[in-house]
Amino acid sequence: MIGKFESNKDLVQELTSSGARRVGNIAAIITGTVVEVAREIGEFVTDAIEMNEAAAAARRDAAADAEVAESAEDLDAAPAADLGEPAWLTEPVSEAGEPKPATEQR
Repeated sequence: MIGKFESNKDLVQELTSSGARRVGNIAAIITGTVVEVAREIGEFVTDAIEMNEAAAAARRDAAADAEVAESAEDLDAAPAADLGEPAWLTEPVSEAGEPKPATEQR
């Protein structure tokens, strides 16, 4: 039969093992939670950076579109130059499809 001392030793040993296991499980839970929280915070910051970059790109595109629209308005407002008819419309054409010389010399 086991004595009181050995019985108390077994009790302390079992309580210590059980406590250590529970503390280890709690530490694992806390570690996992810290990892998940850190991951979520990192993804949130990444999303914020991407949204900021997208907003900046949208502002640049809007500014570029405004410049294009402004230059198009300037072109519409400018009077067109009268260059007359092109030479190929006014020169006589031979049967071969080549322009006839303006004056023939013999």
